[in-house]
Amino acid sequence: MSSLIAQRRYLTNFEPHRVPHLFTDVLVIGSGVAGLCAAIEAAHSCDVLLVTKSGCEESTTRYAQGGVAAAINPPDSPELHARDTLETACGLARNAVVELVTREGPGRIAALTAAGARFDLTGGVLAAGLEGGHSAARIIHADGDATGREISRALLDQARRTARLRMFEQCHAIDLLTHEGQVAGAVTHHPKYGHQMFWAGATVVASGGCGRIFRETTNPALATGDGMAMAFRAGATLRDMEMVQFHPTTLYVAGAARALISEAVRGEGGRLLNRAGERFMPRYDERAELAPRDVVSRGIVEEMKRERGTHVFLDVRHLPPGRFAARFPNIDRLCRDFDLDPQRDLIPVRPAAHYCVGGVAVDLDGRTSVRRLLACGEAASSGLHGANRLASNSLLEGLVLGQRTGRAAAESASAFGRIDHAYDIAHRVPHSSRTELDLQDVVHSLRSLMSRNVGIERSADRLRETLEIIEFWARYVMDKVFDDVPAWETQNMLTVAYLIALSAATRTESRGVHFRSDFAETSADWARHVDVRRADDRVDVRTSEID
Repeated sequence: MSSLIAQRRYLTNFEPHRVPHLFTDVLVIGSGVAGLCAAIEAAHSCDVLLVTKSGCEESTTRYAQGGVAAAINPPDSPELHARDTLETACGLARNAVVELVTREGPGRIAALTAAGARFDLTGGVLAAGLEGGHSAARIIHADGDATGREISRALLDQARRTARLRMFEQCHAIDLLTHEGQVAGAVTHHPKYGHQMFWAGATVVASGGCGRIFRETTNPALATGDGMAMAFRAGATLRDMEMVQFHPTTLYVAGAARALISEAVRGEGGRLLNRAGERFMPRYDERAELAPRDVVSRGIVEEMKRERGTHVFLDVRHLPPGRFAARFPNIDRLCRDFDLDPQRDLIPVRPAAHYCVGGVAVDLDGRTSVRRLLACGEAASSGLHGANRLASNSLLEGLVLGQRTGRAAAESASAFGRIDHAYDIAHRVPHSSRTELDLQDVVHSLRSLMSRNVGIERSADRLRETLEIIEFWARYVMDKVFDDVPAWETQNMLTVAYLIALSAATRTESRGVHFRSDFAETSADWARHVDVRRADDRVDVRTSEID
């Protein structure tokens, strides 16, 4: 499919003789759980540079509340965890990945604990809670509802003690550099040093997701899909981009940003009520509030449509006095900031974009379709989540596959040999005479468009309209060369939004988090991946078998 989105190879102009150069064995882009695990592992045997566009502490990982899933306590087992993961994935998961991650999960938790992570204990052993889609209590948490923050802290402490690992903060990766069909590093921008070219024997994209392309999201401002867009421009295959998970319960206060109300609240007994005060989820699924996220999100949407309302309510008033504040201190504090007392008041909630299940297609070791490029974490499509991510499996994926990807990156860099000189790669885009749009207005409009047309419910006419509108914006945005991070983020957001809408238009069925009102049933013929890639200035769309 011809598209203006695919016509840009690089977003910025650069000439090697005009910019500083840095050389390393492995370059890692992103400082979340997956990127840190990859960087630490690779640094055991080679030199590693990690770049992140904000501070190292700022990542989606830091905002993860609920916990990390791992089968640590009998009678639970990795086999049961794998079964739950496969069931939630709705036929698109890769068995080998699911078995690997669930099997290695307990060991990675033990290693992280030994490295200094402070998880919550009960009677001297790791406490484990229950969340939707899980058949056993296997959700390990820290400080009640601040698990991601603690994992990030422990990994950053470990990274800072790692001799062969250097971290560059406030360093925005603009594009992946390619030479003779292989990725050779990245061109970046730093507010102090300007454009720089990082050369590496292997490059790992671990830059997180793209929730900010939706009006309502739990994601921080940095989640603009940069790594996915960079990989696409470099020729990598992106897989199942239509699979975007919406978290069922985010705090709804008109005029305020959406804040996550953890899945674990429902695991502790929280109930969903409509405006009439009725508990409605048993009408939609026998597992009620503990059904997988896609089921709960659609149940809430149906109830909102039926009542013509903007939200439903989460009820925790029946929990023992003090229990909610003790178990979820940060959520309790959040509610009280809006004059809501969870022990006395109903909590208004509605779904919001939460996690990109799709991403850069990778194998078990994080290798992509482009040589010397690897990916892990939310930026990647490993096959663990299939069509719907099981709650608390994302931090687990980062821990297990991040480490594995780092090991593979080190091996790739060693096999290739150290790059000690800059390749003759330059890029210059002709000046465009087209009108300049207000980029902030484009972003606001894009987020509204995606929420309206490519949200929890989709249809052919709305998806077609979305593609047409994005193409129009692209005509006036993708033809320009900008020199600041918000502009590059806007171009990346348009790219990723287009690929999500195109993939959703291609998959003419409903499966997992992808619901088509015009194709409401799951089709056996669609037990396949939707793959997109940039080829000859066009977007190539095809399907592939599940391996």
